[in-house]
Amino acid sequence: MALTEKPALYSGCCLALSTPLLTHISALLPSSPSLVLSIGSGFGLLEAYLNARPHSLNVVGVEVEPSPNKYLPASNHRIVHGSRFLEPLAKEASAWLFIYPRRAGLLLEYLTEYGESSVEKIIWAGPKADWVDYIGCFGGWDVKAQGADEFGGRAWELIAVASKRTK
Repeated sequence: MALTEKPALYSGCCLALSTPLLTHISALLPSSPSLVLSIGSGFGLLEAYLNARPHSLNVVGVEVEPSPNKYLPASNHRIVHGSRFLEPLAKEASAWLFIYPRRAGLLLEYLTEYGESSVEKIIWAGPKADWVDYIGCFGGWDVKAQGADEFGGRAWELIAVASKRTK
């Protein structure tokens, strides 16, 4: 599937994807070999694009079993047994992706368990209407939220970047 300049929906990916949006998200993330963990990766399409050229990042997707993953190789895919389980690889990741997460509690659980570890940046993307449920999770982090349409996404979507404050 070739991306275009305009955002489009693809099966198994809630976020509308476009070439400019992928370029923007890629620029926010650390380069390989730094690890990026995508929590709730679904089919793995976004993650596969980020791992491929020209981005060539090191993204590992995590999904609840039975995982619908279609696009990530086994080396870039992890499975947890339910939405209340966390992937321990989070403690090694420099960045986390939460794309259309289902519940704010999961983000809080990851932050509580692994927020003091290696993670320096968290990218949250989803409907603007949902952001109010998540913004409170980022106490102690510097957060910048912008409409996804500024970067090649849909007008009703939001991209938030949370950066760990230095102590």
